[in-house]
Amino acid sequence: MSGHQERSNKEITPSQGKTKPSWLRHVFARDVHCEGDEDNFADSVVLALWRPVGLGLVVGVPLCFAFYKCVVGKRYPTAAHIPPEAFTRHQVIRGKAISVGDSDNFRLYHTPGFGWGSWRKIPTTRKELANQTIMIRLAGVDAPEGAHFGMPAQPFSSESKQFLTKMVLGHHVKVELLKRDHYGRAVAMVNVRKPPFFWSKNVSVEMVRSGFASIYDAQGAEYGDLLKTLEKAQEKAKHRRMGIWSSKTHVSPGEHKAK
Repeated sequence: MSGHQERSNKEITPSQGKTKPSWLRHVFARDVHCEGDEDNFADSVVLALWRPVGLGLVVGVPLCFAFYKCVVGKRYPTAAHIPPEAFTRHQVIRGKAISVGDSDNFRLYHTPGFGWGSWRKIPTTRKELANQTIMIRLAGVDAPEGAHFGMPAQPFSSESKQFLTKMVLGHHVKVELLKRDHYGRAVAMVNVRKPPFFWSKNVSVEMVRSGFASIYDAQGAEYGDLLKTLEKAQEKAKHRRMGIWSSKTHVSPGEHKAK
């Protein structure tokens, strides 16, 4: 008998004729057996599916939870919903400035994660604004007071509000929470990026630098880590007699309210 015939007559065992399944196939798949009646076939299909489905649930649910906590996060509808520890650790939140109230405050629609607010209706009515937005008070600055409670408007109050409006209204901003004031507002440092270069600019610093606000020096004032930057910006604005410093009889907003 020739060597060729001897090799052909050798029995080929199943282990020799089949490729061993990989560990990935072993974890995710199970053979479906078509022999037998319909009940056996259905049982075989169920057994073939339980592994990938079960593994998907075991892995997918924790991943979704981690994504929500770390990437999306919790949304704060109003300043009252922000927990005290968020101010203590100076939590940074992001959102869209959708309304400017005065020269140093605006309403923020908090969007906690990437793309979170892209498919949601932005609040517009007074009730929606009150229930779904955070009132932000710019930290470290005091801007000219507008006319209210029978008090006349201070010089440059309109220009100051226009400056703030142009800077933040309709833009996405980054907000560093510092404290909650006695009006229930979130006192915060606010940064915004605008075209064409999209450099990050601190709103409080820009208002002081342009002469549309002064450094807030009342008790309990918050500056983050920008006090020296604010002081330098104010000195330059004073030296150049910009905005509120163009008048020789400048009255601070605090003094104005005390009259």
